[in-house]
Formats: sequence, C-alpha cells, structure tokens
Amino acid sequence: MLVPYVLYLGALPFVNRVDPVVLGLPFLFVWLLGATLLTPVAVWLTRRGDRR
Repeated sequence: MLVPYVLYLGALPFVNRVDPVVLGLPFLFVWLLGATLLTPVAVWLTRRGDRR
C-alpha cells in the first residue's frame, strides 16, 4: 500500500517538470494520471495477497 504514496508524494519533486511533453501534455500531468490508474491495481494486489 506504499506504492500510491511513493507515486504521488515521493516522486513529485523529481517529476515536477513542464518539459518533456508526452502526448501533448506536461510530464507532471501524465505522471499523476498514471499514478491514479495504478492505485486501484496496487489496492487490488494488496487485497488479493491478504486473503491468502
């Protein structure tokens, strides 16, 4: 469950850049979008591992 915290807060000072641009969007926006999409996966994996 530490993955979302690391993606959002731990790496934020390193990815807070306007350049490079990915698909026409600033890198920070793409990073936050990716972290938002990976958070449910991390929660699902944690729940799946907890049942065993």
